[in-house]
Amino acid sequence: MSERPQNDDPDPTDAFDDMVEAETQRDPDLAVIEAGSRTLRAQAGPPQGDGVPARPADPEADRALRAVEDELAGRWGETKLDPSVQRIEALLDILGSPQRAYPAIHITGTNGKTSTARMIEALLGAFDLRTGRYTSPHVQSVTERISLDGSPISAERFIETYRDIAPYIEMVDAQQEFRLSFFEVLTAMAYAAFADAPVDIAVVEVGMGGTWDATNVIDADVAVVTPISLDHTDRLGETPEQIAVEKSGIIKKDATVVLAQQPVDAASVMLKHAVEVDATVAREGMEFGVLSREVAVGGQMLTLRGLGGEYPEIFLPLYGAHQAHNAAVALAAVEAFFGIGSEHARSLDIDTIRSAFAAVASPGRMEVVRRSPTVVLDAAHNPAGARAAADGVTEAFGFSRLVGVVGASDDKDVKGLLEAFEPIFAEVVVTRNSSQRAMDPDELAAVAVEVFGSERVQVEPRLDDALEAAITLAEEEGEYSGAGVLVTGSVITVGEARLLLGRN
Repeated sequence: MSERPQNDDPDPTDAFDDMVEAETQRDPDLAVIEAGSRTLRAQAGPPQGDGVPARPADPEADRALRAVEDELAGRWGETKLDPSVQRIEALLDILGSPQRAYPAIHITGTNGKTSTARMIEALLGAFDLRTGRYTSPHVQSVTERISLDGSPISAERFIETYRDIAPYIEMVDAQQEFRLSFFEVLTAMAYAAFADAPVDIAVVEVGMGGTWDATNVIDADVAVVTPISLDHTDRLGETPEQIAVEKSGIIKKDATVVLAQQPVDAASVMLKHAVEVDATVAREGMEFGVLSREVAVGGQMLTLRGLGGEYPEIFLPLYGAHQAHNAAVALAAVEAFFGIGSEHARSLDIDTIRSAFAAVASPGRMEVVRRSPTVVLDAAHNPAGARAAADGVTEAFGFSRLVGVVGASDDKDVKGLLEAFEPIFAEVVVTRNSSQRAMDPDELAAVAVEVFGSERVQVEPRLDDALEAAITLAEEEGEYSGAGVLVTGSVITVGEARLLLGRN
């Protein structure tokens, strides 16, 4: 089923006061996947260019990359944390503080960080700046986390970077109470690779939180805060206000803060911290935002208000209101980096902005990977992300019947996530991914029955079987019925489904 070309939004308005004010939620980030390649009859067509690399074609390079991956996997994973930057600071000090060799834009928030980072990267690259982007987690290969000039570094360069700093990692390990974690090592690798390139600017996404996140050893000129909602509550806090306290730690003295629409209590925390460190604040809905948007084939057409003026007729090849708001945040961040709104009263070249946004890709975020029936992947794994995904798929696609495939982690608000999808799913197939954190399918099914009723729930413990079952259900209405499948619930589930459906 194809996306709707018509515009269901109200007529656009020229008045900035009528800017979209409703807070939107952003997509969550994607995850690491190395999955089996069992062939499905649902196999998609050839992959498109989206910045997601396959395994190295050279067997020797592939073996060397797997050896590095194995060494990294032997360290603390990303879900086991010690709230301290002491270890990463010690390592970077030995390496000569590579993170101080270039300016940076630092991004925190709950949902939408990676999409926003990709947009910022595209905009900066369009203005002939050499960029380094560090994001997490990854879709298919760990090398995606470190990008130069919009493309993941090669496997060979990733291996070389690791081997260059490995002796220093061992030195720090020997000196510290705990060994450097998986994420800390990757962060050091990214900062070293950026200095070695060298880049003109780094776009850095936090792993979790802000103050004690390993990335927070940079002094970024621009700090970006995407919408804050409840996630990782066991580590960051149980309210948006508590979570905002932790995330505000990336705002440094005299920086510019680009603040997406936030819950009032979270916004108050951010504004208070900005005052304390003499940071300048640009707020979505006040200094910048979305003036209008229309659903278009393959995405949406936007008019954005930036810090330096209006930017009309911007095509964004991503679905959902949340991505429009991500675009506004990204534009404001780039303007702030160029001094627009403070030092310079001008706007950026509109043709360059249009070209940059038109080239943006965000794998696993409302991503169509198959037709007849249409299969969409979205990595929503918390209620806020699920609401955004539900709104986005309803707006962009004219599905006559939508079947959900849900595999969730056992530490998430699964009931809240399912409740967000209940109005749009005719049936739901519950399953699990390969992660040890995956929720047991029978336990997930019990929650799903509470939300959907037993007649709308099917259990398939294997993800490949769940995809087959959902596609079969969608096909029951016939080839031209307009039925579709949405795979969601966990970043890992989406990543594995992406591989099973033939993407790279």
